[in-house]
Amino acid sequence: MNKKQTLYQPEGAKLHTKENEALVRSPEGLKAAYENKVILEGIATMCDNNQNLTVQLGTQKGIIPKKECALGIAEDMVPDIAIISKVGKPVSFLIEAIHGENILLSRAHAQKLAMEKYIAKLRPGMVIPAAISHLEPFGAFVDVANGINSFIPIENISISRIAHPADRFRPRESIYVVVTKFDQEEKRLYLSHKELLGTWAENAMKFSIGSTVTGIVRSIEEYGCFIEIAPNLSGLADLQEGIEVGDVVSVYIKNILPEKMKIKLVVIEKLETDKSFKIPLEYFISEGRLTRFQYTPAICQRKIVETIFE
Repeated sequence: MNKKQTLYQPEGAKLHTKENEALVRSPEGLKAAYENKVILEGIATMCDNNQNLTVQLGTQKGIIPKKECALGIAEDMVPDIAIISKVGKPVSFLIEAIHGENILLSRAHAQKLAMEKYIAKLRPGMVIPAAISHLEPFGAFVDVANGINSFIPIENISISRIAHPADRFRPRESIYVVVTKFDQEEKRLYLSHKELLGTWAENAMKFSIGSTVTGIVRSIEEYGCFIEIAPNLSGLADLQEGIEVGDVVSVYIKNILPEKMKIKLVVIEKLETDKSFKIPLEYFISEGRLTRFQYTPAICQRKIVETIFE
């Protein structure tokens, strides 16, 4: 992780670090953070009826006025629920003023710095850390720095198709994402995720013909059912009565055909596993900058599946 990524991280990443705790837990530390403009984190413990947030600072408390709770509030671009929902969660902030026991904080100022000095300088192909904020049927909203959200469309989450982002992520989970675009005019960041989970060949190397593994049924077609055995790898099995989308099954690997980009599977049985079961994410790339990602094996003559980062 580079220096800017260390300074500007998803909320919660700094909360329990030694540096943050040393500054937050004493009046001297808070004064030093104020003088040196250090972005800190604390837990928001209350939102009053005017949508001002109270933040726990060791034995003291700080206040983030409503207009300072996030970028866009002054322009009525942020709904009240976005402030209310921060109670009980980490928030980042800069200390704006200290008057005895009264400590004035600004989350919006911390976000402004993150936008200007970090996000606006990101370029296509850069790999950065993020954290899941919330999930919708059409994609995942992620915190990329200091509570600034961006979005991963569901089709960019993984090569293996999913019905809902909850099939892949859970709220507040730490992940990595790759930048596809930054719109300078709209100040909007566009992201993807599937390119970091490995190519077909990289994923297929983890499996061998004749082995039996766990998979998740992702779709059922007239000609068979697609079963995910890794987040970026699915195989095809014959239809079997009683098997439904979302079922966790054990499958026998009958064949692996890189020249056709296919894996042939045989369903052994449906497993009595909770449908919240997820195959763990494995990142093949978690830093640096991509220029091109080709999912298709070099030997495969089918249509090339790739992403070009311009």
